[in-house]
Amino acid sequence: MYTMKEACELTGLSYETLKFYCNEGLVPNVQRDSRNYRVFTERNIKWIQSLTCLKNCGMTINEMKEYLALCIEGKSSIPKRKEILKLKKEALLESMNQLQKAIDYIDFKQSFYDDVLSGEIEYHSIVAPE
Repeated sequence: MYTMKEACELTGLSYETLKFYCNEGLVPNVQRDSRNYRVFTERNIKWIQSLTCLKNCGMTINEMKEYLALCIEGKSSIPKRKEILKLKKEALLESMNQLQKAIDYIDFKQSFYDDVLSGEIEYHSIVAPE
């Protein structure tokens, strides 16, 4: 069993975030000790780590709640969970594509500026008055 502090250390979450997740019902089956403090099992820790991944996938709290409800349903909900993850993956891939385009633009402009500064090409601005 792990204390809140230990759970935070193991999951990388802040105390406030973990408490929020617990209060929102995102961490099921959390037990309490004799002093009524939350204590976490290894299974809780693994699930909390999964929540972090789901958040990094772009899921909202409500989407994480929906996903959790499906997980609690068991094996029969796996197709629906797969579909949710598929859609999140597609969105992440599109975000990666947009980021790559931005990086490509920066690389192009850096190369262009290097060429101008080295005298290899003459500078002409497309926005500055001529």
